[in-house]
Amino acid sequence: MPRSGAPSPPWQALPADLADALAPVVPGVADRIIGTVPDQIPAYAAARDGGYGKKIAFGVRTALGQLLSLPGTSRRTLNPETRDLMASLGAGEFREGRTMDHLLGAYRLAARIAFRELSEECARQGMAMGVVVDLGESIWAYIDELSAVSAQAYAAEQSARAGVLERHRAELAAALLHGTAAPAEIDRLSVVADWPVPERLTVAVLPEEVDPAVRAVLVRRGLVLERGGETVLVAPSPRSPAVRRRMLDALAGTGAVVGPTVIPSRVPTSHRVARALAAQRPGLPGVAEGEAILAEEHLGAVVLGAAPEVLRQLSDRVLAPLDGLTDGKRRAMEDTLASWLRHWGQRAPMARELSVHPQTVGYRVGRLRELFGDVLEDPDARFDLELALRGRAVVTGGL
Repeated sequence: MPRSGAPSPPWQALPADLADALAPVVPGVADRIIGTVPDQIPAYAAARDGGYGKKIAFGVRTALGQLLSLPGTSRRTLNPETRDLMASLGAGEFREGRTMDHLLGAYRLAARIAFRELSEECARQGMAMGVVVDLGESIWAYIDELSAVSAQAYAAEQSARAGVLERHRAELAAALLHGTAAPAEIDRLSVVADWPVPERLTVAVLPEEVDPAVRAVLVRRGLVLERGGETVLVAPSPRSPAVRRRMLDALAGTGAVVGPTVIPSRVPTSHRVARALAAQRPGLPGVAEGEAILAEEHLGAVVLGAAPEVLRQLSDRVLAPLDGLTDGKRRAMEDTLASWLRHWGQRAPMARELSVHPQTVGYRVGRLRELFGDVLEDPDARFDLELALRGRAVVTGGL
């Protein structure tokens, strides 16, 4: 029954015996709809024969039968059987790979055919124009309800499929990152995830908490996995500098570190490199907060950070001559020594870099020679000194 105050359904105004009057032409109307839809909507041409085609034909006849059970009543548009059938048609559209627009178009076409042929029969039998008008309104109200039920089922199936697909893709990402799955297993996971594994891949590491809009971008670009306090993207490697630039632009502001390009079996390596560099972000010179970076442009920092304890021991040994200085003086002398090594002892560029007078540079270099002695003339010792100074951000967290 209609809710109190709700308008009566349009079929309530139709004659209660209308179904009996129209019964002789209903089978022909159903056949016309079943035959016309595949011709007018090519997406259904392949479904004309086979199990799904039979289901559509059954749906047409069932829907017409339900429509003609309504005249003269205030019943709900669909009974449970018809509602379930229309829902299954909507879900089936997604499984068959068609858009919902195809089914909605088929419903509209069916409504036009039904109204034209049933109204012609009404006229042939001399029924009043009011019956034809109410019939048309009833048919379109009925089709609106069918469309809504099918669309809701389509969306639910799409959502469920997306959840299953995302789970399979997370499993594929985990297998690639772990690196121990056999090629046959990777192939199997690739099929169920509907994600062909390309010949070259790269791994991007991001903070675990990413904006939903950013995550949506990541999902479009590759496989996404949240684990161990980080979000990991496994994606096809950029094919050109322009594609690489677009990838970095898409990751701008996320703090992503993109690992080197590798073959699928070496994905764990790309992941390790990206993670190692991500841990060193605070000490990387010239890298803005949140900037997406390529590990291949910072491999030196990755090497320096590979064995921090060894680097700390090296720094303690080669920089021992500075141990007697105050913290402020030690920092100034370390900066001067690093600049001296970078600029081969040239005072002018050192002064500019250190923002001090060239005479100050001369004084500091003289002091360094007093502290280090002949060590500064030894190429191997200078190499160790530069390693120690370049690695101090890794060892001390950006001292």
